[in-house]
Parts: sequence; C-alpha cells; structure tokens
Amino acid sequence: MKTLAGIVVLIPIVCAQPQDARARVDKIFEKYNRTDSPGCAVAASVNGSTVLSAGYGMADLEHNVPITPETIFEAGSVSKQFTAAAVLLLAQQGKLSLDDPIRKYIPEVPDYGKPVTIRHLLNHTSGLRDWGSVEAIAGWPRTTRVYTHANVLEIISRQHALNYEPGADYSYTNSGFNLLAILVAKLSGRSFSDFERDSIFNPLDMSSTQWRDDYQRIVKNRAIAYEVTDGETRMLMPFENIYGNGGLLTTVGDLLRWNQNFTSRKVGGDAMFNAQHQQGVLNNGNTIAYAAGLMVLHWNGVDEVSHSGSTAGYRAWLARYPKQGLSVAVLCNTASANPGQHGHDVAHLYLASAESHPKGRGIAADAATLASEAGLYRSMRDHEALQVAVKNGYLMIGRRLAVPISADVFQFQLGENEPNAQFERDASGKVVRLKMPSEIGESNDYEKVEPWSPSQAELRTMAGEYRNDEAETTFTVTVEPSGLVMHRRPDARIALTPTYEDGFSSSLGSVRFLHDASGRVNELSIGEGRVWDMRFARVR
Repeated sequence: MKTLAGIVVLIPIVCAQPQDARARVDKIFEKYNRTDSPGCAVAASVNGSTVLSAGYGMADLEHNVPITPETIFEAGSVSKQFTAAAVLLLAQQGKLSLDDPIRKYIPEVPDYGKPVTIRHLLNHTSGLRDWGSVEAIAGWPRTTRVYTHANVLEIISRQHALNYEPGADYSYTNSGFNLLAILVAKLSGRSFSDFERDSIFNPLDMSSTQWRDDYQRIVKNRAIAYEVTDGETRMLMPFENIYGNGGLLTTVGDLLRWNQNFTSRKVGGDAMFNAQHQQGVLNNGNTIAYAAGLMVLHWNGVDEVSHSGSTAGYRAWLARYPKQGLSVAVLCNTASANPGQHGHDVAHLYLASAESHPKGRGIAADAATLASEAGLYRSMRDHEALQVAVKNGYLMIGRRLAVPISADVFQFQLGENEPNAQFERDASGKVVRLKMPSEIGESNDYEKVEPWSPSQAELRTMAGEYRNDEAETTFTVTVEPSGLVMHRRPDARIALTPTYEDGFSSSLGSVRFLHDASGRVNELSIGEGRVWDMRFARVR
C-alpha cells in the first residue's frame, strides 16, 4: 500500500478492548476530574454490552454533587433523532406522509409558494430561518427569556422569506424540529412527552429519560449547566419550555440503550431504521449527510452515525459505528467542553485505528501561490466576510490552520475525513473563489473581494433608521468617531467593522447596506449561518 504524504492507509478496523482502557479514558477527561469544576459523563458499549461507564467533575458545584454515569444531563440537539423517530412512527401508523406539506397540519407556517414538507423539516432542507437566530437579532437570544412553542409558532408565522427555496440547500434550523414536536402532539392526540414516553422510552427501558417541557419541574439527579466568563464559573441553564429541537433529559446509559435499538429494532422495526437513515436529497440530486435527526458520516476509515448537541451550558455527543458494533455517549455540563472530540478519542481506543490512519505531512507550499490565495472573501450565502492569511508557510482560513495537499487544495486536519477547501482560478490564473464543503455534503462558496475603507461621507449615507417586522426590531445607525454603530432598544450598541464595499462585520453577523436604483441606501441586510438575508427597510 502507498504511504506517501497526505495519503491515508486504510486497514480493516475492528473493536478491541484495550488493556488499560479506563486509565486512557481517565486521561482524556482528566481536566474535569476535580471537585471545583463541572465535567462530563461517558459510556461506551460493544455489541450491546457496556464496556465503559464513568463520570468526571461535579454535577452541582453549590452542593458538591459529583457527576456519575447516572447523572441526568440535557442532550441538546442529540434530542432531534428522538423527535424524528416519533414522526416516523406516526408515518407507520398512516397518520402522515413525509412528503405532506407542513401547512396541512400547522397552517401558521406561511405559504412560501412552494411547499415545505415534513421531509424537508427532518433533513434541515426547508429553508426556514432558525427562530432563535431571529430572536438573537432582535436582542433576545435564547437563555434571556422564557420561550414556549406558542412563541416559536408566532415567530415563524412572521417570516416572509426563506433562506432558499425548499429542498434547494441545507441550513440547520431548530424551527423545523419544534414544528415536528407540535405535529406529533396534534396527530397523536397526546402530549409530545407522553407519546415519546410510551412509544420509545418505556419499551427501551430508558427509565431516566424525559423531556424538559416544563423547565420548573424538579428533576432528581440533574446536573446544573455552567459556563466560564472572565475566569468565573456561572450557571447557564435552558430556562425555556421548547423541546423537540433539544430538551431531552437523559443519561449516557440510556443513550446507549437507544443506540442499541438500531440493532435490535425493537421500536419501529426495519421500517423506522431505514427511514431514519435515509439521507436528504437536494433538488439538484445531491445527497447530503443529514438524515432524520442523524448524521450519516465516514470518519477515520469507518462508517459513523452521530449527532452533537448544545443547549445553554450543556454539551452532548452520541455516535454509533455500525460495522464494529460500537456506541459512544458523552454528556457534559460545561459550555467549554468538546464532547465530539472527547468521544472520538474514546472511539479510537475501541477501534483499532490509531495506527492505521497516520496523519499526512501535506506538501511544501509555494510562497507565491499562497500569497495569491490570501485575501478577503465573501460568503455567497449569508455574505459573511472570511479572511485568508499566510502563516508560517500555511494558510489561516478564518481561525483555522489549513495545510496544502496540492497548489489550490487544503486540509484543515490531516488524517480526518473533513472535506477539503479548494481555491478556484479564472482563465488568467487569478483566484476568484473559495469552495468550502462541509461534512454534511453541501458547499458554502466564497467569492474573493477587495477590502474596503469607507470615507466619513460614505458612512453618513448609511446613517438612519431601519425596521423589520419579522424580527419586530428597529436599528438606528449613527456615525460616531469610532465608525458606524447600530443601536437597538433599550441600550444595545453594535459596532460595525468595514469589510468589503457596503459590507461590515458585527456581533450579529454580516451587515450590508443596499441601494435603490437612484443609488440611495434603502435597506440594511443582516446575514448569519441560520438567517441568510434578513432585510430591514429604511424608514428614516
């Protein structure tokens, strides 16, 4: 087999039980293994038998309660696969078709001309804006007020536009899975929690699992979630009554029981298994990695089915390696945790793979080539600016170090299966575009643009008042000595940093000022990963 730099050697991978497995797992989580820190619980199983179950750090710092494998955490977006499963069970019962328009059941969803289907919601291909991102633009991000499903429906009903035509692309949105939870309750005639308990949790003996549909309810053995701000550890809890997108309260042991159902198929049978693993297909025929609440991936030479989660200060990750019979679950109660990295480190111990995928060295990069690739780029989706710079013979693409494997192709992490970044040139050889595929399978393309240093006169043309009813928000833009600033009631001050012509970066994402036919600035657009182009009309 070839072992040239940048080429991965693939060796058949099997599960193995390392002799010192627990000591090596302790090393992975050692930074949490203290009495003054939140931490994580981890568990792993091979062919349905638990081979690892451990806790590190504290579940409750105020009351000195340690984390154990029985500690209950919130699973963030790992929860989505359970919501998807409930929808698929209702489909088996003939109560819905995955290709039904969601408006058939929830008419509050606006009519966008082309139908948003249940399948679109399951695959994140609906184009629906993420309601939490809309509220963050409005000044009320999640964790700052108590949201309910009534709020979610009302926010979605105000959105006049989608990020794209349904099915044309992929954008992660919690809005879809909140709608699915509402749908399950409507069609089952029961509460979402009751349907899930009787249809999934009880049959699989997931006795420690429930939904956080009432954030004030007492949940015994629950870990408190934390974040560290300016060196101080503070609580960061999800005080909201929304669920389906997240909100699953569970343990690492119960998550392994759920994963085992994909083998035993006790709940849902082959039909649910097949439907839940059916990957989304875009209108152009491209298949993406996202299925029904699951990511169907290929990692380090093996098939992986996984999902991560993040809500308030909770972090989560659940993965399955079907051919090897391995499952790994990680649940954490600190916002700084990276459960996906920890989980992959654990997986390495049980998959005899650490030596079979050596990291490549890339190639020596030509300085002139790197210099031609450096510069400023603009996302053709949400218009955010991306800086590419040369550093020690490599490229920094945003904040990530990229290693060249050919003149115009770069890897972010050699030895892993993350898609490569690729620069494209025109007929003259000038770099014009950067293609940034993701592990999902879609590509976020960036066009190369010139940096912009506006004059005071140019900034003054942008000053004014801008209104958007979808976010129920008005921004007042002023020119100050430091530059352009957006103000939002009651006291938010959002500084704008110039990027490309008429464009700025901000704490909200990209901000662009748009002109009418006469050249007058008449709109302000905000774009970010889950809301691509929200327009604010100039009213003054």
